[in-house]
Amino acid sequence: MNAVPSLQDPLWLVGLAALPLLAWWHHRGERLGALTYSRLPGAGRGGGWRLHLPFYSRLLALALLLVALGRPQLGYAFEESLTEGIDIEIVLDVSGSMGAEDFRPRNRLAVAKEVVKEFIAARPADRIGVVIFSGSAVTKAPLTTDRQMLSLLVDSVELNTLPDGTAIGVALANAAARLKDSEAESKVIILVTDGVNNAGAIDPASAAAVAKGLGIRVYTVGVGTAGRVPIPIRSIDPITGREVTRRVLMNVEVDEQLLRRIAEHTGGVFYQATDSERFREIFGEIDRLEKTTLETRHYVRYKEAFQPFAWAALAMLLLPLVLVAGGATAEP
Repeated sequence: MNAVPSLQDPLWLVGLAALPLLAWWHHRGERLGALTYSRLPGAGRGGGWRLHLPFYSRLLALALLLVALGRPQLGYAFEESLTEGIDIEIVLDVSGSMGAEDFRPRNRLAVAKEVVKEFIAARPADRIGVVIFSGSAVTKAPLTTDRQMLSLLVDSVELNTLPDGTAIGVALANAAARLKDSEAESKVIILVTDGVNNAGAIDPASAAAVAKGLGIRVYTVGVGTAGRVPIPIRSIDPITGREVTRRVLMNVEVDEQLLRRIAEHTGGVFYQATDSERFREIFGEIDRLEKTTLETRHYVRYKEAFQPFAWAALAMLLLPLVLVAGGATAEP
């Protein structure tokens, strides 16, 4: 917080323009032959400057008094930021197909986790939660502003940690339930999946209707490229008995029509992410669409600073008297 000097009544400083005129008039009197003398002791011995000392002391006192009347102040400025955050649930598919390696050199889930962490870090004013799903859905992180905790929890997300399948309806309903009691002005779900709803007891259309009823916008992101993609599959080698990973080319379908209907029904937008760069662009666009309201109020607190000038003016008025008194004491 920096101090900013200012004047409350600056018109008093106009009087400073008269000071050179007064000095000119003072010395003009001498040139016209006026008789001037000083009562200061030793005036004749100490030089001509002593003759003018009372005048210039009063002149300087007048200047300081005019500055004091201008009411110099020190303003201490500070700002208050008021944010109206958004509550966001990120719903992330962790089914085996998210291990597809068409987002080289990493798989789909690795890229999704990286982009999600960047998104979280860029929104410090919002509460964000994370739901993961495949054949069922669980809350990985509750709504929170703790960015460090969120980053660690997203890092810990792994493939095949839930029953197999893609329960889009259950995942969407889980996230909506987390936002049900939210008092945020804006509530958002970002659904990231690469599959077709084939598990769970809740229909995606019903879950979307619930989200809409709660005032939640759903942005849907379909992940992956069309065609056959390499997916790592773990199995037990019958000869060695050890776990091995084989890459199998498989067709992974994304239910684009379903994701589009969910987004449109809730006022969101459907996106298709075909590579890591496009994935980042999508989350960047969502970030721009869902701007957090930020209001900044500017305050200035003033402190009066005229006192030093007033005291200095009084000191200048008393200076000739002090010198006279000192000279009289020193006189034999």
